[in-house]
This record gives sequence, structure tokens and C-alpha cells, in this order.
Amino acid sequence: MTKQRVVSGMRPTGRLHIGHYHGVLENWISLQDEFDCFFFVADWHSLTTEYADTSGIRDNIREMVLDWVAFGLDTSRSLVFRQSLVPHHAELNLILSMITPVSWLERNPTYKEMLDNLEARDLSTFGFLGYPVLMASDIILYKATRVPVGHDQLPHLEITREIARRFNHLYGQVFPEPEALLTPTPKLLGLDGRKMSKSYGNSIYLSDTAEETTKKVMSMMTDPARVRRSDAGEPDVCVAFNLHRLYVPQARLEEIIPACRNASIGCVECKRVLAECMNERLAPPRARRVELAKDPGFVDDMLQDGSRRASLVSDAVMSEARAALKI
Repeated sequence: MTKQRVVSGMRPTGRLHIGHYHGVLENWISLQDEFDCFFFVADWHSLTTEYADTSGIRDNIREMVLDWVAFGLDTSRSLVFRQSLVPHHAELNLILSMITPVSWLERNPTYKEMLDNLEARDLSTFGFLGYPVLMASDIILYKATRVPVGHDQLPHLEITREIARRFNHLYGQVFPEPEALLTPTPKLLGLDGRKMSKSYGNSIYLSDTAEETTKKVMSMMTDPARVRRSDAGEPDVCVAFNLHRLYVPQARLEEIIPACRNASIGCVECKRVLAECMNERLAPPRARRVELAKDPGFVDDMLQDGSRRASLVSDAVMSEARAALKI
């Protein structure tokens, strides 16, 4: 039985933090045996918001892909490539832009949200308005049947489905309408209680050292109502405890929760347990990352090879699309 094809990408923003890992990368890794997986570096997508300063994109790609591979993305089971090295993405984007109504793009909720939240940047560009068309091209270019998304990303995927449907209606059946592969996307809190984000400076990075991780964990907010060591705490409102649930073994949690609530354990001791468990779990992939980084050509060579293989697939699909267009 032929495996269903999954396509997903990530913008190169630099080193990944544990929010990226648990929200996206961990899920990608789990899909590798069940699906035919295509994972790509969305470097052209970076230009939609970072067009004014592209100086960091190459380094960001290297850092991000090192994290991918070190933490379990396997190029023998997944096709890993760079978007800009496969020209068919741009060709299909151009074709789809000719048939996509502007009203579809203007109603995109993320478009309105980012315009409001990123007022310091001029996002009144054709590329930013049309990024869902490029996203649709990325997905249907490989005839993906499933796309891993969280519930909040379903509107984006629906635009892709509508664009594929419109192409097929106008020119004939070429592209499948990809379905959502709903995945849990936990919202991890950062050191300060806000959503973990590179821009907030509140992140624990996959590539941090054990010492850096411990220092950051020890600085984390806890239960704001627990002022003194003798005060009873409540794990469910503790900022640090959202990481305990991911990294501390269940048997240990069953000891910590009542101990916190009856004040027989303090926040400092509790965070030491968290730091110890995090470092133990993250140590093997971090060591692998250090070894991979010693080869300066590793990422470029891997992406060149993956992009060549992706181009073989996309070339066949574009031949179908051009035939349907009669051009």
C-alpha cells in the first residue's frame, strides 16, 4: 500500500527552542515511518517579513537544520530540502497567483493579525499579501495528501484546498486537495510566563549547554502567589511546571505535586529537579549536534542532495500542470 504524502516546512529563524521541538519537530519525527515525508526549509517565506535584511538567512538555515537532524529528522526516511533550490515552487506560485482572488487573501486571519502586531515593519507588499499562494504551491507541488497542522492553522490549509480546487475546476484534475493531519501543538510558556519566543528573549534552545539550561530554568517564574518558602504552591498555575509535565517522569511528578501543595518542597529545589531531567533527556541529541556542526559542509551538501531529489518529483508534477494549462 502506497503511503500518503506529508509536506511541511519551517521558516529559517535560527536556532530552535524547545517550543519549536514539542510544537513541530517532535511531530515531524514521529511521522517518518507512517508517511512519505517531504520537509523543507522555507527560505523564500522568510522574505515575506524579513526582506529588508537578509543577512542572517544562510546562517539561520544551517542552525535550524542542525537542530532538525540532531534531534531525529532522518534523511533516509524523509526528503529534506531547501525551497529556493527547487525553482518549480516559484513557477507554480506564479501560475496560482493568476487564479487566486484577492478577497481570499485579504480574509486570511493571520494577514490581519500580523499587520496589527508588526507595525514596525512595512508589510504592505505583494509578497506578504500573497504568501498563502506560495504556501499552497509548496504543498500541492508534491501532491501532498496530508499536512500536519494545529487547529489554529486550519484556515491556512483551507486556502490551499480552495486554490487547488479552483485550478482543477479551470484546467482539469491535477492536484489533490490536501487534508489536515491534526497534531497537538502545546503552547509552551517561556522563562517569564509569556509564550516562548525568540523575540521575547525567554527561550531555552535545543542547542543550549547543560549549564545554560540550568541557569535559565533556575530563573523561571513559578507560582506568583507563592511568595515565601512556607507558602503552599499550586502546580497548575506555576510557569515552570508546564515544563515539568514534559520532562519529569510521572512517578517523580506524583511526589512533587503534593509536596508543592503542602509546601514540603520549595521552588528552588523543584526547579533543580526540572533542570536535571531536561539536561538528561536533551544530552544525546545535543552531543550529536556538536558532532554534526564540526563538518562545515554537512548542511549544504544534505540540502543540495535533497533539493535535487525533490526537483525530480516536482518536475513531473509541473509537466502535468503545464499540460493542463495547455502552455
